[in-house]
Amino acid sequence: MTQMKESQATEAQGALPRVSHWIDNKIVPSTSGKSRPVYNPATGEQTKTVDIASVEEIDAAVASAKAAFPMWRATSLAKRADTLFRIRNAFDSHRDEIGALITAEHGKVLSDSAGELARGIENIEYACGVPQLQKGEFSEQVSGGVDVYSIRQPIGVVAGITPFNFPAMVPLWMFGNAIATGNTFVLKPSTVDPSVSLYLAELMKEAGLPDGVFNVIQGDRVAVAGLTEHPDIAAVSFVGSTPAAKRIYETGSQAGKRVQALGGAKNHMLVLPDADIGLTADACINAGYGSAGERCMAIATVVTVGEVHDPLIEAIKERLPQVVVGDGTKPESMMGPLVTETHRDKVAGYIDAGEQDGATIVADGREHPLYKESDGFYLGVSLIDDVKPNMSCYTDEIFGPVLTVVRVDTYEEGVALINSHEFGNGTAIFTRDGGAARQFQFDIDVGMVGINVPIPVPVSYYSFGGWRASLFGDTHMYGPEGVKFFTKGKVITSRWPDPATSEINLGFPRTK
Repeated sequence: MTQMKESQATEAQGALPRVSHWIDNKIVPSTSGKSRPVYNPATGEQTKTVDIASVEEIDAAVASAKAAFPMWRATSLAKRADTLFRIRNAFDSHRDEIGALITAEHGKVLSDSAGELARGIENIEYACGVPQLQKGEFSEQVSGGVDVYSIRQPIGVVAGITPFNFPAMVPLWMFGNAIATGNTFVLKPSTVDPSVSLYLAELMKEAGLPDGVFNVIQGDRVAVAGLTEHPDIAAVSFVGSTPAAKRIYETGSQAGKRVQALGGAKNHMLVLPDADIGLTADACINAGYGSAGERCMAIATVVTVGEVHDPLIEAIKERLPQVVVGDGTKPESMMGPLVTETHRDKVAGYIDAGEQDGATIVADGREHPLYKESDGFYLGVSLIDDVKPNMSCYTDEIFGPVLTVVRVDTYEEGVALINSHEFGNGTAIFTRDGGAARQFQFDIDVGMVGINVPIPVPVSYYSFGGWRASLFGDTHMYGPEGVKFFTKGKVITSRWPDPATSEINLGFPRTK
């Protein structure tokens, strides 16, 4: 940000709307004296300020959740499910308002915001089935007059630390299952687009969620550390960069907490020579440039096998002028700005780095008029060919509208390339050969796989998560593994004997 923009932002903060905390089902303005600006990425203008929590305010949110836990845990499964149904309906009936908030602060186009919210609501719908999801097991007569059964119980106060790129969907991934299974929740959203979290909280209150069950703390690294190390937090769910994920996993684990920390990604699409060129080119553009590439499941690298390379690159190049870049609120826009000026400039730097390293710049997003002339945080679509595995535009997670292409000669070489990368979040193969596709899903060392599906985000009744440096922890997010993460198992061995048969026996109990 320029010094002029910083000065203007400071002067404007007193008159702008303020995004604060949500504790005990009400907005609680911060007394820390610290805040950050919130911008409209399409115009570059500051629109709000967001409070930054103090340690005392973090403690207050956790204390609210802790006080509410005994009541919420004791609430019947039927009542919890009913509350989740009403929350789902509240979100559903306010889709337009939530989507507009996402676009206003993140920048993605309205259709993309609507899609994000739709996938988030699917996870609330899944959580509505908590009476079925939280069932245990029962074994009768494991020994004479002895039964054994298991139950799953909530673990207490849990925290979610979520990224800027999905300000609605990722929180819904977390708190749906957490609240449904009887836990209370503290959310720490990104300060870049914080307003959605408060609006969701207001809707949940209107839907009947009791005080203290859901709380929101706006904050920076102090809030992240405060939640990760807090003695009254039982588990932390995180989505963000790999360095942050690793740090949170290590800190939280050392503090005795459960931690699932999802990190970075560098998703590859392997294209075999028999792939449909038109279908594959469309998929590359949709998955590479959707949401300006700011998706952890975006396709970042296309790996072309043999003779498919040239026709595919030509087909992608022909389609690039069709991608309309502009304000996310405009119906004609297909791709909006990036989330901040700093991030836009960082992404643009990878184009220059690729060129300096010897790659071929087929399309340069810095040539787009909005990049040169607008005050918004725009960057056009970029395509970099002849990329080598040692180049930073390949090794690093760019997280922007930059699609890189690596050539290989064989299927085996392509699989080895993908499996050797630091990240193992998602991948895809495009082919008409069912045998090759089946072999790919067997060979590939990546957590989520698409077969002619470029963005294989699992539906809500499966679970989301990568491998290697893309995930720290033992469980994936949402779905069955999400329920498992937010509950703990208990096994009960029961007997109701006839007192007349009682005797003293110091031997180890046996089942025969």
